[in-house]
Amino acid sequence: MRKFLAAIFALLLIVPASARDLLVIGTHFERVYERGQEGEIVGLGPEIIRIIAERLGHRAIFELYPWARAQALVAQGKADILVGPYKTFERQQLMGFSKLPFYQDQMVFYVRKGGMQDWSGDYAALSEQRIAIVNGWAYGPAFDKARPELRIDVVNSVDSGLKMLAAQHVQMFASNRRNTEPVLGRLGLSGQVSMLPRVIEVQDGYFAFAKRPASDTLRKEFDAEFQRMVDSGELKRLGLRHEVNVP
Repeated sequence: MRKFLAAIFALLLIVPASARDLLVIGTHFERVYERGQEGEIVGLGPEIIRIIAERLGHRAIFELYPWARAQALVAQGKADILVGPYKTFERQQLMGFSKLPFYQDQMVFYVRKGGMQDWSGDYAALSEQRIAIVNGWAYGPAFDKARPELRIDVVNSVDSGLKMLAAQHVQMFASNRRNTEPVLGRLGLSGQVSMLPRVIEVQDGYFAFAKRPASDTLRKEFDAEFQRMVDSGELKRLGLRHEVNVP
């Protein structure tokens, strides 16, 4: 009995009293959060979280959802961490964001070859264009301001947006380069679709946390560990390995 109690006591010393399972969710973001060939969740985001969770004595459990659903689950406190959201005023009312971003995206327009090949940044010039955007994505304040005057079609994925563009159901597709370039190749559309050179917005991607006292503590601990990864150059090395731009 004494040996058994000693073993239990040793285990308690190893595992912090606050250790727990963290439910981490996201949607398919190329190289940031996606399902690997063996069914596991991989990408820059999950690797960062696994490293930090281990250092904090927690275990991360990953699940994949449609983007709008993933955001809602964290906002409702039904999951601990959301991987990859861009920061907006509306989202900040619902979730707590990490202090630092962990990746960076260029939001751009895609068009069919032979269609519009340049854009000055003037949204008024796009008033006659049908534009596909992805449900739940944020495109930046300038796009949001112009959106009521634009002809918008909402799609549920990058694949759907590119297919609508190729089928001439829309004239433009607003997306980010990281998510879109691999899909262009997979769908065989690289020769049919091109990217306009002017960037809509450069967006930083963050980790977001449920807004509740326990999550506030977790976020602060997470921020401290992530700051160490940034300062040591570990984030930069991980970004290079996953081929993701980091700030």
